[in-house]
Amino acid sequence: MPISAQNNLERFCIAAVDQPPAIELLAASALREEVLLTPKPGLVDSENTGAHRDMDLPLFMCSIDAIAPWFGRFVSLGHQCARLAPTRVLMEIRPAGLACEQAMFTATGGVNTHKGGIFSMGLLCTAAGYLSGRGITLTRQTLCDTVAAFCAALIRTELAGCRRASTVGEQLYLRYGMTGARGEAAGGFATVRRHVLPVWDRLTPRGDDRQARLLHGLLILMAHNPDTNLVARGGMDGLVYVQTYARRLLSDGWNDAQLRQMDRLLVARNLSPGGSADLLAVACVLAQFPQ
Repeated sequence: MPISAQNNLERFCIAAVDQPPAIELLAASALREEVLLTPKPGLVDSENTGAHRDMDLPLFMCSIDAIAPWFGRFVSLGHQCARLAPTRVLMEIRPAGLACEQAMFTATGGVNTHKGGIFSMGLLCTAAGYLSGRGITLTRQTLCDTVAAFCAALIRTELAGCRRASTVGEQLYLRYGMTGARGEAAGGFATVRRHVLPVWDRLTPRGDDRQARLLHGLLILMAHNPDTNLVARGGMDGLVYVQTYARRLLSDGWNDAQLRQMDRLLVARNLSPGGSADLLAVACVLAQFPQ
């Protein structure tokens, strides 16, 4: 092989190694890693069902298997929409989002296991396709900025204009001004970018223990995320309780036994930080891309 051709091949192989896996694979992997992570206070994991009585680990895995094939569809739709203004993209992908939700409900017998995950991962996958269609490099910043551009009008059109609340999210917005998953998306996943990603590689002093790093990241999110799942279950007192508890563990140090104790206390109060769990999966995906 000529030297120039060999050099080109070496450069190609190096570039290929540097590239993260396809985002649709990252999204499915992140959802699986999040639900398997143990122990998670108030959440379904490999030890128990947390504060949930209608779902367990096998149901979550069945749900992920049902929705994962749709993530590639979102990437393709984003690519097809690359010539559109970003504010028009959300309407274009909504039918696929609803179909993905239906696949989840069919697999789970009507249980909502991943509606938040479908929303956030669907947006990230669409953003990846949209950026690729425009020839723009995928980075944490470009992905988050694109999601924010997709959702720029979401709060105004779906929450601010609501007079009668028909969903829990609408009720919490009217009562507390909380924007939940919509607000996170419209802000380009600001909670993840501000509190988790800047310290992702040094979240815990416990070496290369990925589970410890992820659990620490979850605690960071629980400490800072205005989680509407907690408010829906326990009011603002429930949110404050979890945030204060998580901040104390982050300040004083934590171990698995302390997380299990927190789990027991959250289950007793019927509190599940599901919004933070969704954001942890988002962090797992974004962390695979350069800043």
